[in-house]
Amino acid sequence: MDQAVSAKTARRPRVDFWEGFRKGLPVMVASAPFGLLFGAVAVDNGFSVSEAVLMSATLYAGASQMVGLELFGQKIAPWLIVLSIFAVNFRHVLYSAAVGRRIRHFTFWQKVAAFFLLVDPQYAETEKRGEAGLPVTFAWYLGLATPVYVMWTAEAFIGAVFGNLISDPHAIGLDVLLPIYFLGLVMSFRSRPRWLPVVIASGAASVLAYNTVGSPWHVSLGAIAGILVAAILAKPAETGKN
Repeated sequence: MDQAVSAKTARRPRVDFWEGFRKGLPVMVASAPFGLLFGAVAVDNGFSVSEAVLMSATLYAGASQMVGLELFGQKIAPWLIVLSIFAVNFRHVLYSAAVGRRIRHFTFWQKVAAFFLLVDPQYAETEKRGEAGLPVTFAWYLGLATPVYVMWTAEAFIGAVFGNLISDPHAIGLDVLLPIYFLGLVMSFRSRPRWLPVVIASGAASVLAYNTVGSPWHVSLGAIAGILVAAILAKPAETGKN
């Protein structure tokens, strides 16, 4: 009996890893066009193939990588480039706060790896698993991230080498895959209280900011608007409990 339990425990990390890996496959497919596009755009902006791959492997933040490409070749102060990239990635501060409570049991270095790999789908899938009452193990977390990270880096290479073969990805609809996936992630949280007003506020603020302030600020401003509405709507409930 004890041997059976020990064998099951030994297999558990492997089971968790492949369970997470299967969850990561749709994300890998959805992000593929953007990974390829980044590689192509990077080379078009003067990057070498190795530099494009290195940027994807070390920065690992699609939107920020695109913003960086647009700004590096212009005569813009370095602090403004850093600030613009921070504006795009500000949401990751919020992701870290939310995911941090799910991975308190990770070791220090496991947390370092986890936060490095924390992109939008990683956050959403981790939250969904936590809310379902399932354990967020490091093996599962790593399994989820592995196909996405590996293919994102590989796609930068493929896009950099062969990107000129697809002159206009928008013309064949490749640009809609990731937005559709993100829409599915947002819809998966619709059972949460006050979901609809938060989404409406965030979306409206983002559209307004995009047409006034411009990109990339609309990402952070939309997120801030959603947070403010969530905080305002939560106050009456908290007051009632007191």
